Amino acid sequence: MTNSSAGKVLILVVAYNAEKTIIPVLGRIPAGSLPGMTEVLVIDDCSSDGTFSKAYGNSSACPLKITVLRNPVNQGYGGNQKIGYQYAIEKGFDVVVLLHGDGQYAPEKLPDLIKPVIDGEADACFGSRMMEKGAALKKGMPLYKYLGNRILTVFENIMLGTRLTEFHSGYRVYSVPALRKLPFCCNTNDFHFDTEIIIQFILAGLRIKEIPIPTYYGDEICYVNGLVYAGNVVRTTIASVVHRMGLLFQRKFDVSGGKTVYDLKIGYQSSHSLAIDAVDEGARVLDLACGSGYVARELKRKGCRVTGIDMNEAGSGCFEKFILHNLDLPGLPPDLGVFEWILVLDCLEHLDSPERLAAELREKCYSAGTRLIITVPNIGYVVTRLALLFGQFNYGRQGILDLTHKRLFTFRSLRRLLEQEGYQIVRVKGIPPPIPKALGDNIISRSLMAVSSFLAWLWRGMFAYQVYMEARFLPPLGRLLATTIESSSRDISRPE
Repeated sequence: MTNSSAGKVLILVVAYNAEKTIIPVLGRIPAGSLPGMTEVLVIDDCSSDGTFSKAYGNSSACPLKITVLRNPVNQGYGGNQKIGYQYAIEKGFDVVVLLHGDGQYAPEKLPDLIKPVIDGEADACFGSRMMEKGAALKKGMPLYKYLGNRILTVFENIMLGTRLTEFHSGYRVYSVPALRKLPFCCNTNDFHFDTEIIIQFILAGLRIKEIPIPTYYGDEICYVNGLVYAGNVVRTTIASVVHRMGLLFQRKFDVSGGKTVYDLKIGYQSSHSLAIDAVDEGARVLDLACGSGYVARELKRKGCRVTGIDMNEAGSGCFEKFILHNLDLPGLPPDLGVFEWILVLDCLEHLDSPERLAAELREKCYSAGTRLIITVPNIGYVVTRLALLFGQFNYGRQGILDLTHKRLFTFRSLRRLLEQEGYQIVRVKGIPPPIPKALGDNIISRSLMAVSSFLAWLWRGMFAYQVYMEARFLPPLGRLLATTIESSSRDISRPE
C-alpha cells in the first residue's frame, strides 16, 4: 500500500508493563507505507513500570502523530481495547488497528492487514499465525500453546459455523463503522474479549478476512492463565450458541439492531416442518399470523390453497387470499370460509387473549372435518427451569422468553385452554430446540438433535422446547342447539 488519503487509520497500541519494548515497537511502524491520515494511540493500562513515560517522552520514535494516554485504574486487556475503540469512534477514524506493545506482533505487516478493510473487501482483518502450516512451531510458539490454540479454534469453528485458521491472534484490524454496530462495551475486560468480539462480528454477518503473519516469542511476560482463558473461551462460545437458539439472552450477542426476524425452520424437526408435513396435499388452509408467507410458500408447493392473515403486509405470491388484520383486535374478518386446516404457529404467545381467538375460530370456522394446529414455546423446558432455579428469567429477541411474548404455556395449560374453548385434542408432540439454526447442518447438530428429539419424546414436559398440538372443532353451542331443535322437530312430525 502506498501513502495515500484512502482512509483515516488509528493504530491502537495496548501496553502493560512494556517499558522495554514499547519504543522498538513504535520505531518499527512502517509510516511511509501507511495511509496519509494515520495516527498512533498508545494506551498504558496503569503499568507499574515506566511504560507511559517511555512512550510519552520518545514520540519521535515514529514519524506519525502519536497520542499517549494512561488509564488511572487498570482496565484489563479487554477494557483497554474498549477505550481505544471508543476513541476511534469519537475521533472519526475509519479503521482501527490493534497492536500489542510487547512486540509479539510484527508492525511491518500493518500495510497488508489494513488493506482489505481500507479497500472495502472486509469489515475486519486478522493476522493468523496458523495459515502457514507448521510455521508457528518453527518460530518458537510453545507446543502447549500451539495445541491449545488449534483445539480451541477447531471447537469454535464447529460451534460457530466458521472456517477461521486462528481465533486467538491479537493482531487485528477493524472497520470503525462496523464497531459502531456492535455492543462491544458489554464485553468482558478480560483476555477473552477477543473471542467475544469475533462472535459479535459473526452474528452480525460482518466480513472477516485473514492474512498470514510471522510468529514471534521473546522474553515478554505472559499475563494469561491458559486454563482460565480456555475455560472462558469455551463458556463464551457455548453461551453465544445458546443465545442464537433463543434459550438464554445475552445483551452482548444481541447484534440485530432491535429487529427480530422470524424465518422458516425446515430440514429438521420444528413447528414449521411438523405442520407442513401434517397438512394434506391440495388442502384449503388458513394461516394465522402468517408473516411474510414462509410456511405458505412450502404449502403452495403441495398444491394447497392458503389464506393468510397478518397485521403486516405480506407478499401475495404464495397466498390465494391475504387479509390484513390484527389478531389482538376482537372479531375475525367476516366470510373467512371453510378450511381443512387452520394453522396458529408460534402465534398464541404474542396475543393479549388467546382464549378469545380460540373461541372466535370455533364460532367462525367450525366444520366437522377441520383440524387446528397450534404451536407455542414450552415455558417448562429444562433450560428455563434451571435458569429460574438460579435466579435467571431474562427476556430476549427470540426464543421461549421472546420480548414480544405476552402469554407463556406448558403442555397442560395449552391443553386446558383448548379443551375449555371447545376443542378435542387429537395429537400432541414435543418439539426439540432448533439446534441446526444455531450450529448449521453438520454431524454435531444432527447428533444433538437426535438426543434432543429422544428426550422430548421421553419427557416432553421437561425436554420439549415447543408444544405441538392438533385438535378438532367440537360444535359450538349455537349449532348444537339448532341441531337439537331440528332433530326434535323431525321426531314430533314423525308418525308413531
